[in-house]
Amino acid sequence: MTDSEIVSLFWERNEGAISAVSEKYGKYCAKIARNILHNEQETEECVNDTYMRAWEKIPPEKPKMLSAFIAKLTRNMAIDRYRHEHAEKRGGGEIPLILEELGDCISDGCSVEATAERREIISAINKFLGRLSSKNRIIFVSRYCYCESAREISLRFGISENSVCVSLSRTRKALREYLIKEGFEF
Repeated sequence: MTDSEIVSLFWERNEGAISAVSEKYGKYCAKIARNILHNEQETEECVNDTYMRAWEKIPPEKPKMLSAFIAKLTRNMAIDRYRHEHAEKRGGGEIPLILEELGDCISDGCSVEATAERREIISAINKFLGRLSSKNRIIFVSRYCYCESAREISLRFGISENSVCVSLSRTRKALREYLIKEGFEF
């Protein structure tokens, strides 16, 4: 079933949309959630919550890229669940490290101004990523969107973990410089 057919099922409020999205993107969602949560039961619950959130959001939203929409929902649900579970505990795991690595590049706020700035930053980051080589872009997105470890990325590309870490460090530095040049202050 195509993405547009699945989105149409959501718009028709046909419960088959959940089955279709589960069949097509279930493993994809589970990988994203597992990279963040490192717990099978939590992963399964997060993926099921993702399907329910998709049901709530479509309509009114009509995603152009269902895979990206579902990935974003999964990532956000998993991060929220992770933060809830680790509210009192710090350390260990990839999420604190990932958030710390990007902390110098991106601020987080809840005001209207912060929301507008977030949209501008997202647009600037997308432009920046468009200028990267395909390999560096995939490494960056794998780490910061899909929360993959340096080891997982290194195995996929057949390079050392150190090479992945160096690439990420250089890309973060270049991103920070680019964002400052674009007028964002941190």
